[in-house]
Amino acid sequence: MNFIWHIAAILNPFKFFILKEQNFNNHSRIVLGWHGLTFVAIVALLIGSIINLMHSAKENLYSASLICLIAVILVLFFIYIRVFALKAQDRAIRAEESLRHFVMTGKPISSKLSISQIIALRFAPDEEYLTLVARVLQEDLSNKEIKKAIKNWRADNHRA
Repeated sequence: MNFIWHIAAILNPFKFFILKEQNFNNHSRIVLGWHGLTFVAIVALLIGSIINLMHSAKENLYSASLICLIAVILVLFFIYIRVFALKAQDRAIRAEESLRHFVMTGKPISSKLSISQIIALRFAPDEEYLTLVARVLQEDLSNKEIKKAIKNWRADNHRA
């Protein structure tokens, strides 16, 4: 029973919500069960199904083709599940940061800011936020440059 709990603890995506102190170097999140185990399993299934299809006898061609189709569908699921979750998260961040900017300035956030710039600005604390927004508009900083410019990182522990 301890073994099962140990494996569950390793694969638990929620353990990644608690970071030591979030900063530019450790803010990205890798979930072992998704990015590692699931990805490797799907790739192994795809490769194995292609090999199976290439070596299948004529009477097994239909079932081998279906296994390949299932593998391709799983690859597409793997990609689109992540893309759709990130798009929804990006929209939520844009709404949160637009509200934050409005509360701090009484004005809507500039339409000149790209979604990736707004997403990067979420890590800036209130003390640095308005100065950094002005700098981003003036210098057209990339999301990576914005994140590196933040002195006191504001952690985002609720992202997907």
